[in-house]
Amino acid sequence: MASFEEELLMDEQESKREVAFIRKQLPQDTKEKYSNELLLWMLDTIAEHYFDTGLFDSDDEEVDIDMNEVAQHVCRQAEAEGREPLDPQEVFFVVQADLDFQEQES
Repeated sequence: MASFEEELLMDEQESKREVAFIRKQLPQDTKEKYSNELLLWMLDTIAEHYFDTGLFDSDDEEVDIDMNEVAQHVCRQAEAEGREPLDPQEVFFVVQADLDFQEQES
């Protein structure tokens, strides 16, 4: 079993791979607007949304995810945290790329 430090390192490496994957999927203008830090924040916010809505508790093999709702949630969280306003249509691409990455990893 991996130590806590090893698990953190593995999580960090996976996050870097996911951000690189997402960057390849984003339209050029969106890619230029979003820093790696912001993309990581979005991924954390997306995961928190899935957790809060019970998605991770589902035993179903296939789950219906409303990507527009997830994008709207990320935008609302950005506003609530005083971050720069985000465009839901651009965030939608991040949500879609995140799902694509998760699908390829499973």
